[in-house]
Amino acid sequence: MKIGEYELNTKLLSNYLSEVGFELDIRKKPKLCVGGLANINIEVIVNGEKAILRKAPSGPLPKGAHDMVREHKVLSKLSKHFPLAPNSLHLCQDLKVLGAPFQLIEYRPGRVFRGEDLSLLNQGESMSKKLIPIITESMSRLHKLDPINCGLKDLGNPKGFIPRNAKRWSEGAIYFAEEKPFLKLAKELSRELQRTLADWNGGQPTFLHCDFKLDNFIIDKHELTPVALLDWDMTTLGDPLYDLATLLSYWAEPEDPACMQNLKQMPTSHKDFPTRDNMIEAYASATGRSVQGIHALRGLCLTKLAVVFLQLHARWENNTLGDSRYANFDDLGIEILEYARDVTASC
Repeated sequence: MKIGEYELNTKLLSNYLSEVGFELDIRKKPKLCVGGLANINIEVIVNGEKAILRKAPSGPLPKGAHDMVREHKVLSKLSKHFPLAPNSLHLCQDLKVLGAPFQLIEYRPGRVFRGEDLSLLNQGESMSKKLIPIITESMSRLHKLDPINCGLKDLGNPKGFIPRNAKRWSEGAIYFAEEKPFLKLAKELSRELQRTLADWNGGQPTFLHCDFKLDNFIIDKHELTPVALLDWDMTTLGDPLYDLATLLSYWAEPEDPACMQNLKQMPTSHKDFPTRDNMIEAYASATGRSVQGIHALRGLCLTKLAVVFLQLHARWENNTLGDSRYANFDDLGIEILEYARDVTASC
């Protein structure tokens, strides 16, 4: 069965699910959930109720990305302690079923505000006033959880998390720049980033979602309150400021360079939206944590973001991703690398 651009073998899926205690209703056509850059999310009816079939893309995957096994482990435990985490009901690692690992995840109804689009606002609602409370309350609550109590103390390797990621992502930039005109830029950024963050010694490790942004929230249909936080496939333990810096890497302001405006990941370049500094202050106030060094971490997360765009473009170029959105991601990735260098150099 064709679901958007994806072919879903509902017969094979139905047969598999029935063997593990789930009944797929094949009378109602599955519905592709729009959004996201690689993982495939499909609304299905299972055991008479809506659920989300979440599948990694087929083919070779970048290390640490699209990890359905990790996400299932996190959600099946964290959902008991963090209300915004939907429960993962089942994990399938058998590639013969759908060609890649997939999960069945609890369905949460609501609105998703994608990119700059605010058309789903109800009359009288103001996202510019609610954005910081939505994110700050959710992020600070996640960062206060005890991984031991949640049964996830062995998630990731928090020791040396920031220097290790500075090395990983800056070397990733060099990898995609080999034999290309921006190799000098990538090497310059790599040296500066690793030098700046080599001796980073953060505070007590916490859960990291690793992709906080507005369109990963499901918002209640009637009021601007979150009912779910999605995309937990990169969740780990590490310095909590990394989550804040990741958010800030998406947070465009009206005076930012063109690459930030072209990201279109958050509505923050609209008139009257709060600034990155407003968000930093709100997080510091809510958690009592020092935010010293946050701009250096923002340089790191901009580098990470650039490398992700370069990865997606490379996969599109090699015909392992067919989405035309990826055609110009190389240009955007290079422009973000330039901006990351400028941000890092100013720290």
